[in-house]
Amino acid sequence: MAAATLTREGGEDAFRRLFRFYRQRDVSDLRGVVDFSVPGGQVFRSQLSVSSVSDQDAYRAGLQPVSQWKAYGLNGYPGFIFILNPFLPGCQRHWVKQCLKLYPQKPNVCNLDLHMAPEKTLDLWGQSKEQLKRKGSSKREPRSLLEKLRWVTLGYHYNWDTKKYSANHHTPFPSDLAFLSEQVAAACGFWGFQAQAGILNYYHFDSSLGIHVDESELDHSRPLLSFSFGQSSIFLLGGLKREEAPTAMFMHSGDIMVMSGFSRLLYHAVPRVLPNLEGTVLPSCLDQALSSDLPAGAVIEHSSDEDWQVCAKYLQSSRINMTIRQVLADGQKFPEESETNGMSQTFSEGGHHQQNKKAKRHKPSTD
Repeated sequence: MAAATLTREGGEDAFRRLFRFYRQRDVSDLRGVVDFSVPGGQVFRSQLSVSSVSDQDAYRAGLQPVSQWKAYGLNGYPGFIFILNPFLPGCQRHWVKQCLKLYPQKPNVCNLDLHMAPEKTLDLWGQSKEQLKRKGSSKREPRSLLEKLRWVTLGYHYNWDTKKYSANHHTPFPSDLAFLSEQVAAACGFWGFQAQAGILNYYHFDSSLGIHVDESELDHSRPLLSFSFGQSSIFLLGGLKREEAPTAMFMHSGDIMVMSGFSRLLYHAVPRVLPNLEGTVLPSCLDQALSSDLPAGAVIEHSSDEDWQVCAKYLQSSRINMTIRQVLADGQKFPEESETNGMSQTFSEGGHHQQNKKAKRHKPSTD
């Protein structure tokens, strides 16, 4: 049955039917997937708050001036904003390196903590970089620890079992990522946004993210920000109920999604990761190195050729997604009962973010 027919059909779990359609490896007809690089139909141009972010602050975050961003909305999804890759040449490389080299480090939490002793996960980058650089195309080669990484949590660490955040399970949020998030939120009209929690998802060609809603944050008036790097994916955005068929859209390297207002609590999922649609191993936007002339106070750092070689090898078959959210409203505190969860956070095998039907299931992120 064609995707268009499935999209028109409502009824019991209409979302899951379309999820399964795009999850199939032999689906080659992607004409029903919204491509924001060729807007039309239900896509319209979205206005940004250009004056809210100075060109200097945009440069410091590795972004083009907001006046040059191409932002779009979708009819029927108020509060949803899609920003086509606004990063300056070479700046995506910084965030990829941070997600692979820095952010998985302790005291941050990752899925490997469930299976391995703490001392084994102290330096995933150091234990994986040589293996990644040598890696060929054979699927029989053992995976490095970085390739086994599925998620990392930052700031307030999400408890996958209780589906809650707590005051006691918190580590400092990365300052560079907080600055980036604040600029994007301000450009979308959300002044004073505080990046308090992050979930990083690491996808491969056989990965998916199940159908879910991001509702664990105590303040839903603030947006959820989603940044994608590496290979492309199909993203499904549904309604308030699973009976509503979702809209499928492409997410490419550098693209940013903002879910706010009505769209903040909608069902969504990632059924499939796709090879770069340009036909090259890596998207062309990742080809350029960072300029040697960085502005004063830039949060972007240069990556060494060796570091980028490792990152590029990883991205040949992978996609990285960063989702950033504000958990608490200004002056708000966690309910007292949640503080007992604290550092005794446990992890469970159940969840939606998985590699394939035979692989162990990992916890869903909020993509």
